[in-house]
Amino acid sequence: MAQNLDKARFMSALARSKGNWGEKYDRIEHFKRFQNLKEIVKEFSNKGWVLIHKKLGFEAYSLNTKYKREIIEFIETEIPELKGIIR
Repeated sequence: MAQNLDKARFMSALARSKGNWGEKYDRIEHFKRFQNLKEIVKEFSNKGWVLIHKKLGFEAYSLNTKYKREIIEFIETEIPELKGIIR
């Protein structure tokens, strides 16, 4: 349960706070507060939900717009207070 909450918080940070969908991405440094960041990113990139942008000198993440409905459902299931806020 706590692990899913961390995953949902990461996804929420990408979706809501940063608005990183598709070609809009954010650098890995902005997500250091997540303890299992590499595992979370690996799991969601395998699902196709997180896109990894490897640039010269840094790595960045964004959410795949193809799975927007599923991503929002996951976040709202784990963090019910965000229901209806993420678009």
